Amino acid sequence: MTRLPSPPLLLITDRRQAARPLTGVVADALAAGCRWVSLREKDLPVPERLALLYRLRALARPVGAVVTVHADAEAAAKADGLHLAAGGDPAAARQRLGPAALIGASCHAGDEVDAAVAAGADYVTLGPLAPTASKPGYKPVLSPAEAGAIARRHPGRVIALGGIGPDLLPGLIAAGFAGVAVMGGVMRAGDPTTAIREHLAALGAGLA
Repeated sequence: MTRLPSPPLLLITDRRQAARPLTGVVADALAAGCRWVSLREKDLPVPERLALLYRLRALARPVGAVVTVHADAEAAAKADGLHLAAGGDPAAARQRLGPAALIGASCHAGDEVDAAVAAGADYVTLGPLAPTASKPGYKPVLSPAEAGAIARRHPGRVIALGGIGPDLLPGLIAAGFAGVAVMGGVMRAGDPTTAIREHLAALGAGLA
């Protein structure tokens, strides 16, 4: 079975939503116990994205945190892994990045999850499962019952995504999810440290 970063809380970056400079938000999240960050700044020019990746790696290394990259296989070769957009090819990513890379994929339906796992994805994100301010108007496409059934088909691999606050986490873990991905709620937070600690406490309660 895939061994996800521990704790299984994935912080996805979005500098446009961040209340402070992105490196400061990530530093606070790491100080609070986050150990998995994915760089998602896909609109940045390649040199700027790589420079930001190196800064995040420098923050993460001392605490043993994992840094992955969204949708950029070239940058992912300089990180710990790659997160593919929906419809991406985990098998091709594995061939390019090697067996040690952590490879994930965004999914929105059960057949997408099944295909990604069959193609070798270590994990998938599934959602959105609740209304999310990061994508206004993007309505949840799965009920909690449907999403939980999909997660239980692939134990240890399915990460809940989209509009998920600490209050929802214990129930999602009980339903079969392996962990949670957060973005806007932490990026926009005036106090990212507290936001991460609240998510981790709820996650721990669900995993206990």
